[in-house]
Amino acid sequence: DWIAATAWVENLAIDPATWSNTSVCLRVVDPEVAQLPGEMQRKFLAHMVGLLAQENAALDIASHRDAPAGLRIWTGPTIEARDLELLTQWLDWAFEQAKASISRAALD
Repeated sequence: DWIAATAWVENLAIDPATWSNTSVCLRVVDPEVAQLPGEMQRKFLAHMVGLLAQENAALDIASHRDAPAGLRIWTGPTIEARDLELLTQWLDWAFEQAKASISRAALD
């Protein structure tokens, strides 16, 4: 539900038939971020992941090194639904923080 309601993110897999229900892979589709060169997109995501780790809100959620820049979230049976709901709030926060950093860098 959060993915459908969130404009800046989409499931990495285009075909819903291939969506995983245990390892959700996401990509950032915000126009300002999507227009960045690939390496800058990776840095943006690394910044987001770093912010989440600093807050102890999420650990090890960066996409696989061989995958497109994005997030990979374990949603298997060991994860509580409420924890995922809380994570989505942290993801929104980290995205806004990272995007503000891009805007500030553009002004420098």
